[in-house]
Order: sequence, then C-alpha cells, then structure tokens
Amino acid sequence: LKTSIEEGLSQIERAIMTDIETHGDRIAIFEALKHLIVAGNVLLNVEEEGIRVFPLSRYVIKRDPSGTVLEVITKESIAPNVLPEVIQQQVKDQLQGDEKTCDLFTHVCRRKDKFEIYQEVKGLEVPKSRGSYPIEKSPFIPLRFNRIDGEDYGRGYVEEYYGDLRSLEGLVMAIVQGSAAAAKVLFLVAPNGTTRARKLGESPNGAIIEGSATDVTTLQVNKFADFNIAYQTMGRIEARLQHAFLMNASIQRDAERVTAQEIKFMAQDLEKAIGGIYSILSQEFQLPFITRKMAMMEKNKKLPRLPKTGVRPSIITGLEALGRGNDKSKLIEFLTTLTDTLGAETITKYINVSDAISRLATSEGIDPKGLIKSEEELSQEMEQQQMDMQQQQLQDASVQAGTKIAGNIPPTSIGGALEQLQQQQG
Repeated sequence: LKTSIEEGLSQIERAIMTDIETHGDRIAIFEALKHLIVAGNVLLNVEEEGIRVFPLSRYVIKRDPSGTVLEVITKESIAPNVLPEVIQQQVKDQLQGDEKTCDLFTHVCRRKDKFEIYQEVKGLEVPKSRGSYPIEKSPFIPLRFNRIDGEDYGRGYVEEYYGDLRSLEGLVMAIVQGSAAAAKVLFLVAPNGTTRARKLGESPNGAIIEGSATDVTTLQVNKFADFNIAYQTMGRIEARLQHAFLMNASIQRDAERVTAQEIKFMAQDLEKAIGGIYSILSQEFQLPFITRKMAMMEKNKKLPRLPKTGVRPSIITGLEALGRGNDKSKLIEFLTTLTDTLGAETITKYINVSDAISRLATSEGIDPKGLIKSEEELSQEMEQQQMDMQQQQLQDASVQAGTKIAGNIPPTSIGGALEQLQQQQG
C-alpha cells in the first residue's frame, strides 16, 4: 500500500514538474533569486500564464511584527489601450503631454482568512478587477533573503559583504589603471646628448644612425612592489568572497589527490553557515509556490483533487535531506549491507523484490507503470512456465515409453509388417 501511495504521489510530482518546465518558470525564479541576493526582496506573481517578477522598485509591502504579510501594492506601466473600454477614454483624457503609458496599481490586502485584490489607474478602479484568494493560494508571493524582526523588508546577502566588494572593486580599478600606465612605452632622449630625438623617431627598424646609447632611456613606472601588495590584498578578498558565495574554488584543496568525502565535508560546513536561507525560502517561497501551482492545476483538471486532510505538500531542504534521492541511498545501502552480511539468498527469501524495485524507480523519478512487471504478470509467467515444464515432462515420458515398446517388438515382426505394407502399396 505504501508503495502504491508513493507511486501516485510521484506521478503528481512529475506532472507539476512538467508544468513548471512548460511555462518556463525556472527563468523567472532564477531572476528572482538574483534580486534576493542583491536587494534582499522581490515579489512573484504566479498566474496561469507564468510568473512575473516585481523588483523592489515596483512594490511596497506591510508586515506585522511576526512577519505576516498584511498589505502589498504593486506598480506597473501599461498602455491605456489594454484597459477595459469603460475607462479607456477617461484615462486617456488624464494623460499629459507626451505620456503614452499610465501607472496601474494593484492593491492586495489581508482580510481575516483571505487576500482581497483590486486594481486602479489614475484614481479610477478597474472594472471586474476585484477578487479574493485563500491565504495559502495567493498569486502574490513576497520573498526576502533574511528575516529581520519588526521590519517590513529583508536584507540582501550582498549587504553583509558590501565592504569587501567595494574594496575589491577599488583594488581592481587601481591595478587596471596602473597596468595601463605601465604598458605605455616612452623613450627619453638627453637634451645635451649627441643623439637626435627626431632621427630616432623617424628611423625604421634596423636602421643605423649616429648617437649614443647612454643618451636614450625608457620610462619605467617602478611600482612593482606597490602593485604586488595590491594584488595580494585583492587575492585575499577574493578568497573570502568565494567562500561566502559558495564557489567550488573556496572548498577544494590545492592538491593532486582530493577525496570526494573531503569535498562533501567542506560543503556541509558551508551549508551550515547559511542554513537559515534554506529554512526561510522553503516556507516563504517553495511551499506557497507549489501550493499555488497545485491549486491552478486542480482547477484546470490537470491534477486530481487531493483530500484536504492527510495529504499536503512538504518541502525538505539541505544536503542531509534531498527527498527521494536520500531514500534511494538508504535503500541501496540497506540492501548492500544485507547481501554482504547474510548472503544473496537472503534477499530473495526475506525481501519483497518487486516492491524494492518499485521504490528504486520512484526514487529516480521514473514511472514504474509498464516498466516493472506486476504481481499478476509474474503469476501468469510462473503458471506458464509450470505448464511448459509439465508438457515437456509428458513429451519426454511419451518418447521413453515409445522407445521401450519398440525395443520389445521382435525384428521378424517388424520385417513382416514392412513387406505387407509394400504389397498393399504395390
């Protein structure tokens, strides 16, 4: 029963993932995550047409002290022609000068157990724009990178390393400008020497002219030591930023032999340093996003309606809890340990092999239907094999009995029977 339930939930998950890929949601989510890292705040509008991303400059939000969203107002510029005909002319009359667009404001306000939404433009309410959504199925999902108690907005990850980023930018600019100055080639000619600057400049490569080598020198910056200090400082800052932004170079040891276990251990240390990010994104982004997706798919009959009690989506994050992939590793490790300890015959004697195969397929995200033989198909094959064996045994017994009877007939009787048969045919 558990395997059947897991297979059903796996089918629902594959349907949701297919819908996400079809609508190109990953592109919008990637853009939103970049806004989170830098600005610390972003607003997603999840509709059937896809996901819209509102940067911090396009919305305001109000939360209560515990962080619950109370009110959201978005701003977007649209052409008056896309508005309902009832208010199109009124809006066009209010446009000034060369204005070709108008600001559309969407107001989302929490009322008890639902969000109420309406839109207005130029002080006029847009007809048929009012609506309401349950709290857990709201199309507007405000995100924040870090939670600050008592504040309406979060803080970006970049803000924590703003000093290093500014210092690195200044050092890079100084080294680039210094390198450009050092790359400039200038020849200096002594004013009282025998070498003439004009002849030196006009002479082609390999020409022979009158002069003295001591009269000509090359301009040098002689700032190598200063550039080296700036370069070393820049390298230390880069190493800190690589570690902060979880780049591979920050955890991989510079050596010929680096084990996978060493990389995994270092990655776990990095994950612990920003473990709170997973927690807040799973509750404020992943869970509301999946809940909204499931609600839209159920409305369009792309998913069966799940019972409100007993079944609900759950988000698991972190290296130690990667969903079905973690279950697969534990199952393979268990079967391997069982085989190495008690022998391969233990698997067939005590383990339900078909159930284990179905669980492995489910953990890989593969639909086992039609791929793995059912219990009925296995029973039919067993019955067919038994029938084939019985038929083969009867045939073998018949051949043995016929050979024995033929061996008991005298040769003279066989010869007489053949002669009689030939006479009848003649």
